[in-house]
Amino acid sequence: MDTENLSAEQLAATIDHTLLKPEAQALAIDQLCEEAKEHGFAAVCVNGLWVGRVAEALRGYASKPCAVVGFPLGASTPAAVADEARIAIDQGAQEIDMVMSIGDALDENWNAVRDGIALVQQSCAEVPLKVILETCLLSTEQKRRACEVCVEVGVAFVKTSTGFAGGGATAEDVTLMRETVGDEMGVKASGGIRDREAALAMLRAGANRLGCSAGVAIVTGGIGTGSY
Repeated sequence: MDTENLSAEQLAATIDHTLLKPEAQALAIDQLCEEAKEHGFAAVCVNGLWVGRVAEALRGYASKPCAVVGFPLGASTPAAVADEARIAIDQGAQEIDMVMSIGDALDENWNAVRDGIALVQQSCAEVPLKVILETCLLSTEQKRRACEVCVEVGVAFVKTSTGFAGGGATAEDVTLMRETVGDEMGVKASGGIRDREAALAMLRAGANRLGCSAGVAIVTGGIGTGSY
């Protein structure tokens, strides 16, 4: 992506405005939605508890309600994650971010990883599915193979991180992911992106979506806080 003259509006359109802390309350979720409407963020990404509230708040706006499932551990049964995705979509989610089975990936049981992602993809039907790899826990070859599995299943995006496992997005991981999935699949960088320069670095590395809790700071030139 050409980031040389990227406007605040264009940058905002790449950002999933995110609040995934377990202690999040209704007022903060409402504020997140108002910020998304004001700045034109791509999506508002929340835990399943808040999907219906976000969908109602964003009705008629370009920002999409997005739900995380199997989050943040990537240790639920595929059937449970698929049901979680189905429920979120019924409540208005227009995008789903799932954590793949981390243990299976570390064991290099790629058939199990593939089957789990495919089951959730089936639940999502036409709703775009993003698959979180949790790159900080994987070797380079495991990251590459996980991306290849996602290509085989045909998901919409591969995504770096939950922001909860002690590491976030790096430009090196984004570049590896983009090289592996090619130009047709989305790459989402998330975790630790707190200012405009960090956001632009991820876009230059090959991301076309960013997961950020600091979206407002990024598009207004400030510095955000938080892990996501």
